[in-house]
Amino acid sequence: MRASDAERERVAETLREAVAEGRLEMDEFEQRLDATFKARTHGELVPLVRDLPASGGPVAGRKGSAANWPARIGGAPTSSGAFAFWGGFSRRGRWTVGPRFTAFAMWGGGEIDLREAHFAERDVVIRCFTIMGGMQVTVPPDLNVQVNGLGIMGGFGEHSKLDEEPEPAPDAPRVRITGFALMGGVGVERKRSKAEKRRLQEEERQRLGKPDTGDGRKELG
Repeated sequence: MRASDAERERVAETLREAVAEGRLEMDEFEQRLDATFKARTHGELVPLVRDLPASGGPVAGRKGSAANWPARIGGAPTSSGAFAFWGGFSRRGRWTVGPRFTAFAMWGGGEIDLREAHFAERDVVIRCFTIMGGMQVTVPPDLNVQVNGLGIMGGFGEHSKLDEEPEPAPDAPRVRITGFALMGGVGVERKRSKAEKRRLQEEERQRLGKPDTGDGRKELG
Protein backbone atom coordinates (compact mmCIF):
# COMPACT_ATOMS: atom_id res chain seq x y z
CA MET A 1 0.00 0.00 0.00
CA ARG A 2 1.20 3.51 -0.86
CA ALA A 3 2.41 5.63 2.06
CA SER A 4 0.88 9.05 2.67
CA ASP A 5 2.69 12.30 3.48
CA ALA A 6 1.24 12.17 7.01
CA GLU A 7 2.67 8.69 7.57
CA ARG A 8 6.11 9.77 6.36
CA GLU A 9 5.98 12.73 8.73
CA ARG A 10 5.07 10.48 11.69
CA VAL A 11 8.06 8.26 10.95
CA ALA A 12 10.28 11.35 10.64
CA GLU A 13 9.04 12.55 14.06
CA THR A 14 9.91 9.17 15.59
CA LEU A 15 13.42 9.47 14.13
CA ARG A 16 13.80 13.01 15.49
CA GLU A 17 12.85 11.83 18.97
CA ALA A 18 15.27 8.91 18.70
CA VAL A 19 18.24 11.13 17.83
CA ALA A 20 17.29 13.57 20.59
CA GLU A 21 17.28 10.69 23.11
CA GLY A 22 20.65 9.39 21.87
CA ARG A 23 19.24 6.24 20.27
CA LEU A 24 20.56 7.19 16.82
CA GLU A 25 23.82 8.74 15.70
CA MET A 26 23.44 11.85 13.57
CA ASP A 27 24.70 10.19 10.37
CA GLU A 28 22.30 7.27 10.78
CA PHE A 29 19.47 9.69 11.54
CA GLU A 30 20.18 11.63 8.33
CA GLN A 31 20.27 8.42 6.28
CA ARG A 32 16.97 7.18 7.70
CA LEU A 33 15.32 10.57 7.36
CA ASP A 34 16.34 10.78 3.72
CA ALA A 35 14.97 7.27 3.12
CA THR A 36 11.73 8.23 4.90
CA PHE A 37 10.87 11.05 2.53
CA LYS A 38 11.85 8.92 -0.49
CA ALA A 39 9.70 5.98 0.64
CA ARG A 40 6.67 5.24 -1.50
CA THR A 41 5.11 2.29 0.38
CA HIS A 42 4.44 1.12 3.95
CA GLY A 43 6.95 -1.68 3.44
CA GLU A 44 9.73 0.86 2.92
CA LEU A 45 8.78 2.83 6.07
CA VAL A 46 8.50 -0.05 8.55
CA PRO A 47 12.24 -1.02 8.70
CA LEU A 48 13.22 2.58 9.40
CA VAL A 49 11.59 2.57 12.87
CA ARG A 50 11.41 -1.17 13.60
CA ASP A 51 14.21 -1.03 16.21
CA LEU A 52 12.95 2.17 17.86
CA PRO A 53 10.42 2.39 20.70
CA ALA A 54 7.22 4.31 20.04
CA SER A 55 6.86 5.22 23.71
CA GLY A 56 9.66 7.77 23.95
CA GLY A 57 7.12 10.56 23.73
CA PRO A 58 3.83 11.47 22.13
CA VAL A 59 4.54 10.94 18.45
CA ALA A 60 2.20 12.99 16.29
CA GLY A 61 -1.11 11.19 16.01
CA ARG A 62 -0.10 8.26 18.23
CA LYS A 63 0.00 9.75 21.73
CA GLY A 64 2.60 7.53 23.31
CA SER A 65 1.59 4.21 21.81
CA ALA A 66 3.82 1.38 23.01
CA ALA A 67 2.55 -1.14 20.46
CA ASN A 68 5.41 -3.00 18.79
CA TRP A 69 3.46 -3.81 15.64
CA PRO A 70 6.22 -5.49 13.58
CA ALA A 71 6.69 -8.05 16.36
CA ARG A 72 2.95 -8.75 16.41
CA ILE A 73 2.61 -9.66 12.73
CA GLY A 74 3.28 -13.24 11.61
CA GLY A 75 2.86 -16.73 12.99
CA ALA A 76 0.22 -19.43 12.87
CA PRO A 77 -3.32 -18.31 13.69
CA THR A 78 -4.79 -19.65 16.92
CA SER A 79 -8.36 -18.85 15.88
CA SER A 80 -10.12 -18.28 12.59
CA GLY A 81 -13.71 -18.11 13.78
CA ALA A 82 -16.25 -18.06 16.59
CA PHE A 83 -19.86 -19.20 17.00
CA ALA A 84 -22.59 -18.54 19.54
CA PHE A 85 -26.17 -19.84 19.63
CA TRP A 86 -28.19 -19.08 22.74
CA GLY A 87 -24.87 -18.31 24.39
CA GLY A 88 -21.67 -16.34 23.93
CA PHE A 89 -18.04 -16.46 22.84
CA SER A 90 -14.92 -14.51 23.71
CA ARG A 91 -11.58 -13.95 22.00
CA ARG A 92 -9.30 -11.77 24.10
CA GLY A 93 -5.80 -11.52 25.55
CA ARG A 94 -2.82 -12.97 23.67
CA TRP A 95 -4.17 -14.75 20.60
CA THR A 96 -3.26 -14.77 16.91
CA VAL A 97 -5.95 -13.67 14.47
CA GLY A 98 -6.13 -15.54 11.18
CA PRO A 99 -6.16 -13.62 7.89
CA ARG A 100 -9.91 -14.35 7.66
CA PHE A 101 -11.86 -14.47 10.91
CA THR A 102 -15.62 -15.16 10.82
CA ALA A 103 -17.88 -14.72 13.85
CA PHE A 104 -21.58 -15.63 14.06
CA ALA A 105 -24.02 -15.08 16.91
CA MET A 106 -27.73 -15.91 16.96
CA TRP A 107 -29.76 -15.11 20.06
CA GLY A 108 -26.47 -14.63 21.80
CA GLY A 109 -23.38 -12.43 21.89
CA GLY A 110 -19.67 -12.32 21.41
CA GLU A 111 -16.52 -10.36 22.30
CA ILE A 112 -13.53 -9.88 19.99
CA ASP A 113 -10.67 -7.99 21.68
CA LEU A 114 -7.67 -7.08 19.51
CA ARG A 115 -5.77 -4.92 22.01
CA GLU A 116 -3.23 -7.65 22.88
CA ALA A 117 -3.73 -9.81 19.80
CA HIS A 118 -1.16 -10.85 17.22
CA PHE A 119 -1.96 -11.09 13.52
CA ALA A 120 -1.02 -13.93 11.19
CA GLU A 121 -0.76 -11.50 8.27
CA ARG A 122 -0.55 -7.76 7.71
CA ASP A 123 -4.03 -7.64 6.13
CA VAL A 124 -6.91 -9.16 8.09
CA VAL A 125 -10.64 -9.37 7.39
CA ILE A 126 -13.00 -9.91 10.34
CA ARG A 127 -16.55 -10.82 9.31
CA CYS A 128 -19.24 -10.39 11.96
CA PHE A 129 -22.77 -11.75 11.48
CA THR A 130 -25.43 -11.53 14.14
CA ILE A 131 -29.16 -12.26 14.20
CA MET A 132 -31.07 -10.97 17.22
CA GLY A 133 -27.79 -10.79 19.08
CA GLY A 134 -24.78 -8.56 19.58
CA MET A 135 -21.03 -8.41 19.18
CA GLN A 136 -18.42 -6.07 20.59
CA VAL A 137 -15.08 -5.61 18.78
CA THR A 138 -12.47 -3.72 20.81
CA VAL A 139 -9.39 -2.37 19.02
CA PRO A 140 -6.29 -0.44 20.19
CA PRO A 141 -6.19 3.29 19.35
CA ASP A 142 -3.58 3.19 16.57
CA LEU A 143 -4.66 0.04 14.75
CA ASN A 144 -5.56 0.63 11.10
CA VAL A 145 -9.27 -0.29 11.05
CA GLN A 146 -11.93 0.07 8.38
CA VAL A 147 -15.57 -0.66 9.27
CA ASN A 148 -18.17 -1.16 6.54
CA GLY A 149 -20.86 -3.51 7.87
CA LEU A 150 -24.62 -3.29 7.40
CA GLY A 151 -27.29 -2.99 10.07
CA ILE A 152 -30.87 -4.16 9.30
CA MET A 153 -33.28 -3.17 12.04
CA GLY A 154 -30.12 -2.90 14.09
CA GLY A 155 -26.72 -1.20 14.09
CA PHE A 156 -23.21 -1.79 12.74
CA GLY A 157 -20.72 0.96 13.48
CA GLU A 158 -17.60 2.36 15.12
CA HIS A 159 -17.33 4.57 18.19
CA SER A 160 -14.62 5.77 20.54
CA LYS A 161 -14.30 7.02 24.12
CA LEU A 162 -10.80 8.44 23.63
CA ASP A 163 -10.09 12.11 24.31
CA GLU A 164 -8.62 12.46 20.82
CA GLU A 165 -8.57 10.24 17.76
CA PRO A 166 -5.04 9.01 16.95
CA GLU A 167 -3.86 8.37 13.43
CA PRO A 168 -3.21 4.72 12.51
CA ALA A 169 0.41 3.69 13.01
CA PRO A 170 2.21 3.24 9.66
CA ASP A 171 3.48 -0.21 10.69
CA ALA A 172 0.18 -1.47 12.16
CA PRO A 173 -1.87 -4.26 10.58
CA ARG A 174 -4.78 -3.30 8.34
CA VAL A 175 -8.03 -4.76 9.66
CA ARG A 176 -11.30 -4.60 7.73
CA ILE A 177 -14.42 -5.35 9.77
CA THR A 178 -17.47 -6.23 7.72
CA GLY A 179 -20.70 -8.23 7.93
CA PHE A 180 -24.26 -7.49 8.97
CA ALA A 181 -26.49 -7.26 12.03
CA LEU A 182 -30.16 -8.28 11.72
CA MET A 183 -32.29 -7.08 14.63
CA GLY A 184 -29.09 -6.83 16.62
CA GLY A 185 -25.83 -4.90 16.72
CA VAL A 186 -22.10 -4.97 16.07
CA GLY A 187 -20.06 -2.27 17.79
CA VAL A 188 -16.41 -1.45 17.13
CA GLU A 189 -14.75 0.58 19.89
CA ARG A 190 -11.27 2.09 20.11
CA LYS A 191 -10.06 1.64 23.67
CA ARG A 192 -6.72 1.41 25.48
CA SER A 193 -5.84 -1.69 27.49
CA LYS A 194 -5.35 -1.48 31.26
CA ALA A 195 -1.59 -1.89 30.80
CA GLU A 196 -1.51 0.98 28.29
CA LYS A 197 -3.53 3.19 30.63
CA ARG A 198 -1.13 2.46 33.50
CA ARG A 199 1.85 3.28 31.28
CA LEU A 200 0.33 6.61 30.25
CA GLN A 201 -0.47 7.42 33.89
CA GLU A 202 3.14 6.68 34.83
CA GLU A 203 4.41 8.93 32.02
CA GLU A 204 2.13 11.71 33.23
CA ARG A 205 3.28 11.20 36.84
CA GLN A 206 6.92 11.46 35.79
CA ARG A 207 6.20 14.51 33.65
CA LEU A 208 4.60 16.28 36.61
CA GLY A 209 7.35 15.15 38.98
CA LYS A 210 4.96 13.43 41.37
CA PRO A 211 6.48 10.52 43.32
CA ASP A 212 4.79 7.12 43.37
CA THR A 213 2.89 6.48 46.62
CA GLY A 214 3.46 2.74 46.32
CA ASP A 215 -0.22 1.80 46.04
CA GLY A 216 -0.76 2.83 42.43
CA ARG A 217 -2.01 6.33 43.29
CA LYS A 218 -0.39 9.68 42.69
CA GLU A 219 0.73 11.72 45.66
CA LEU A 220 -1.34 14.87 45.98
CA GLY A 221 0.26 18.27 46.21
